[in-house]
Amino acid sequence: MADLRCSIAGIDSINPFWLASAPPTDKYINVVRAFEAGWAGVVWKTLGEDPPVINVASRYGALYGSNRGVIGFNNIELISDRPLEVNLREIAQIRKEWPDRVIIGSMMAPVDERAWKDLAIRIAGAGVHGIELNLGCPHGMCERDMGSAIGQVPEMIEQTTRWVREAVDIPVFTKLTPNITDILWSAEAAKAGGADAISLINTVNSVISVDLDAMAPNPVVDGKGTHGGYCGAAVKPIALHMVAEIARSPETQGIDISAIGGIENWRDAAEFIALGANALQVCTAAMLYGFRIVDDMIDGLSSYMDSKGYKTIEDFRGLAIRNTVNWNDLNMNFDTKAVIDQEACIECGRCHIACEDAAHQAIKFDVSPEGKRTFTVIDQECVGCNLCAIICPVPNCIEMRPVETDLPYLTWPDHPKNPLGGSQ
Repeated sequence: MADLRCSIAGIDSINPFWLASAPPTDKYINVVRAFEAGWAGVVWKTLGEDPPVINVASRYGALYGSNRGVIGFNNIELISDRPLEVNLREIAQIRKEWPDRVIIGSMMAPVDERAWKDLAIRIAGAGVHGIELNLGCPHGMCERDMGSAIGQVPEMIEQTTRWVREAVDIPVFTKLTPNITDILWSAEAAKAGGADAISLINTVNSVISVDLDAMAPNPVVDGKGTHGGYCGAAVKPIALHMVAEIARSPETQGIDISAIGGIENWRDAAEFIALGANALQVCTAAMLYGFRIVDDMIDGLSSYMDSKGYKTIEDFRGLAIRNTVNWNDLNMNFDTKAVIDQEACIECGRCHIACEDAAHQAIKFDVSPEGKRTFTVIDQECVGCNLCAIICPVPNCIEMRPVETDLPYLTWPDHPKNPLGGSQ
């Protein structure tokens, strides 16, 4: 069996799967149930001291796919509304009862040095392995000059991180908001402030939907709604991009990454690890499917690693980074053509319609005297965009087959048509 142990910010973990700061980590009973299910760690739901927190009802919304499957989740919940002393007491108790599991204390405070330092010291005193600075909450708290109000200003990220770094002698994780133009600005600021690791992404600012009867955004609270934080499977592509940018940037080398965003299964986990993540945080999937999903994550990741010959997570962590490049560095001479498996084709015609209406008119169809429809790719017109393969309802019915060529690897900077340079 593969060894799933990992280390982040100097903290050893029995596997890479932690629960993110959220409702599932808000109290003793939830965290105990998570550890019993096999989660290696939790980031305790964000703690604050002042001003007091009052949550509203309702507070969740969803974006549904086919068969009512939730692909996107939205919340307008704030940080923990339980007394700080109760949370700290429960953290200390669980630390004694589960010595092999990780507890990170998430925290948030107003833009005041003393407030950040005092709260960090109190949380550290409960015995947490590290502290996560919630600089990403996009609703409710940012209106109080906390959360993303800090996380969208690199200078404030650096300052806040440095305050906490000076106050405690345990690892500091800075949690970043995706609601910013360039995530590298935030990551570089966190590193400059002394962060041992960065956590990302926090939720994406959003309105999940509109109730057309109440004429208010969902979730509706007494006839009115507001923007909230978007998470779940739908944000995974955003999170993968931002993790990759940080992992491959020379300016952020050496800082560990706790990846968050749409992780629902072992494959999601492996993708983030391949892009450089040291450990993972899960929230929405646990809320939708329960804590036992970690069984499938552990078994699936172990089986994948065994099949590839990876003995430890470090054996494949970051391997995809070397193949993650800027658009200009892609091979302009590479080409593919669609090939349709006629035996697998169910004659639905979706490939033809998509190519005719939205692409390059590269798929024709013929009808036999018996009424059988045959779809054929016109190679001269096919540009290899792979739209047809994506919309085909039959897996592997349409293959994008590389075109053999003797042409060299040609990037845009060297392309003859580049007016700013290149060979002529």
